[in-house]
Amino acid sequence: MHYLALLFGREDAPAVEPGSPEFDAEVARYAEFEAAAGAAIAGGAVLHPSSTTVHVRDSVVTDGPFVEQAEVVGGFTVFENENLDDCLQLVKGVPAAEDGFVEVWPMAEFSQADGSQADWWLALLLEPPGDAVTPGTPEWEAGVARHVRFGEQVGDIIRGGGALHPASSVTSVRVRDGQALLTDGPFAEGAEVANGYYLFAAPDQETATAIAVQIPLGAKGRLELRRVVDLEG
Repeated sequence: MHYLALLFGREDAPAVEPGSPEFDAEVARYAEFEAAAGAAIAGGAVLHPSSTTVHVRDSVVTDGPFVEQAEVVGGFTVFENENLDDCLQLVKGVPAAEDGFVEVWPMAEFSQADGSQADWWLALLLEPPGDAVTPGTPEWEAGVARHVRFGEQVGDIIRGGGALHPASSVTSVRVRDGQALLTDGPFAEGAEVANGYYLFAAPDQETATAIAVQIPLGAKGRLELRRVVDLEG
C-alpha cells in the first residue's frame, strides 16, 4: 500500500531558499531520515518556497501564497508499507513532524519516474472535503476518464502522480518533546483538502502554468503549482 505524506510548515516561518546554508542543513536532516527508512520510501519531492506558488481555479491563474493558509506544504514523501501502522512509525521520524506536521493519506493510485527532477513541477489538487469521491464508484471512474484524456493531450511530460482516498482516511502526525501526537483527519485548518497530484516536466513557469490549467478539477476545486527543487543540480 502506498501512503502520501504531505509535509507542512508554517506560512509565516522564514523562507529557506534552495542553495542556502539553512536549506543544505535541512536537506541533510532528511537525507539521514531517508537512509534509515530505506526501501520504504517510494517517491517524493522538495518544493520551492510558497511565495513562488501559482494557483489555478476555474482556469483563472493567480500568483503567490494562498491568503487563507496558515500552513503550507514544503514537500512530500511517498511510503510503501504493508499497513498504516507501519507507515506511521516511519512518519514519526520525518523532520517535518517536529517542525510542523505531516498528513498521511492512503493512496488509490501512485507512480513516479526515476531520474533528474531538474524540470519537474508539482500540481497539488485541492477540493472541499465534502466533494471527495470514493475510489471505485461511478463518479470516481468518470473522473478517471477525464484524467486519462488529460494525459493523452499532454503526452509524455507526465513524471508521476497520485490519487488519494477521502479525508476521512487521513492521519495527522506531530512530534512534540519527543512524543508523537496522532489525530484523525487533516490537521490543517482550511476549506480545502488534497485529493491528488501530478508531477510533470516543463522548462519554465509559463509553460508549466499552461499545462496546469488543463488538469481536470472538481466544480469547487483548485490546484497549487510549485516547482520541484533539483537536489542533484
